[in-house]
Amino acid sequence: MARPTAILKMTDPTETQGPTLAYSSTQRRALLREATDRELLKALQQDEEMALDELIERKTNPLLQVAYRILQDTEEARDIVQVTFFRLWENRQRFDERWSPNTWIYRIATNLAIDHLRSRRSKQKSAEPVRLHIQDGADSRNRLDKASLHEGEVMGIFQELADELTEKQRMVFLLREVEGLPSKEVAEIVGCRESTVRNHLFNARKLLRQLLIARYPEYAPKGGH
Repeated sequence: MARPTAILKMTDPTETQGPTLAYSSTQRRALLREATDRELLKALQQDEEMALDELIERKTNPLLQVAYRILQDTEEARDIVQVTFFRLWENRQRFDERWSPNTWIYRIATNLAIDHLRSRRSKQKSAEPVRLHIQDGADSRNRLDKASLHEGEVMGIFQELADELTEKQRMVFLLREVEGLPSKEVAEIVGCRESTVRNHLFNARKLLRQLLIARYPEYAPKGGH
């Protein structure tokens, strides 16, 4: 898919012909790089395409990480992020000042990813789920240093076990524990109360712990039940 800025051609009212155009454009981009996310969204509401460019620069990598952790597919994650920026542009007038910009953008991306995941699962309903394995065999597993698992191995275990979580539990766990977002912001993204976030998080941790002990006892905390 093409970048939104490659399709959406907006006219900057300050632009003129010749050297002034290049100068004003460069100067404006420099100012936008210093702007807050909220200021960028305000500029977006004024149909300023360069504000979208700056948001794409800032938000692409974090959104890719979230989308990938939900979908476990790099190309699908990229598509979701691309569509997120299209939606951001299309719905720019709907941004409410009371919202956190990050919350609004994350909500768009995570909702798109969840919808895509549901669609994919419905298509694969009759297929047996393919479980992710972090070790090739017992020998290599025994040689692992349990205190220093690589991030990829940790995420491999999580993605296998997370299949057993509900969509809300999985989303809350990812945003709170993996992305490190505060409970209040997670609640706004998911669309529930903070108390519900804490409840989902508690149940997700409990279930993941039980599954970890059952399937990967060598990685479970000592004395864990």
